[in-house]
Amino acid sequence: MEVSTLVSTPLVVAVAALWGALAGALLPRAAYRFAAPDEEPWRAHCPGGHPVAGWLGPAGCHACGPRVPYGPGATVPVLVTAAVCAALAAATGTRPELGAWLLLAPCGVLLTLVDLRVRRLPDPLTLSLAGGALALLGLVAAVPEHAGHWPTAAAASLALGAFYYGLHLLNPDGMGFGDVKLALGAGAVLGWYGWPTVMLGTFAGFLSGALYGWGLVALRRADRTSAIPFGPFLLGGALTGVLIGAYAA
Repeated sequence: MEVSTLVSTPLVVAVAALWGALAGALLPRAAYRFAAPDEEPWRAHCPGGHPVAGWLGPAGCHACGPRVPYGPGATVPVLVTAAVCAALAAATGTRPELGAWLLLAPCGVLLTLVDLRVRRLPDPLTLSLAGGALALLGLVAAVPEHAGHWPTAAAASLALGAFYYGLHLLNPDGMGFGDVKLALGAGAVLGWYGWPTVMLGTFAGFLSGALYGWGLVALRRADRTSAIPFGPFLLGGALTGVLIGAYAA
């Protein structure tokens, strides 16, 4: 009997949303610690100088006062991660690659939070996303009823990384090396559903980034030479491609 006959899609979506909410609640402390300016070590103390214990959980210091927050609140990470996981579950259904998407999604949200705050994509996160995506999808490829192709995921990881590296060489100020490393993971998840999905997700990332930049220029909050954090748009494009690829699979 197929798994899809045993578990309904609405139940899978609800469980995925709950997983996303729980995972999102653990991100604020990591977002604070990773959101250090470029070339500086990860934050180990709260603004009051007290040591920050661990990496997961809320961002608040009891030593500074009752529940004094020192980083991003949990509301945005919880809602965003829950929504992303629910959307992935709705698109993927009960296929086994959903497990990989749900494990990778919180890392993508964390990278977005950090890049938006300090325009930095930490190596421990970008490289873990790339390695984790390839490892998890490799395991999924051995499970029946999956709808992707692992060799294409591996090839797309290298191809998209090489493409972004070329852009970095052409314009280092406009395309950071962190984006190159993030592209390795984005290429892996997009490549799972084939080369058309890779092209679609890549185009969606550049289009959304361009629209955002043009919007800032129109509002006179930036000019044509201003740099923007591109990681969130790269990840948003990858999510768009995966959702469409999953629906079409």
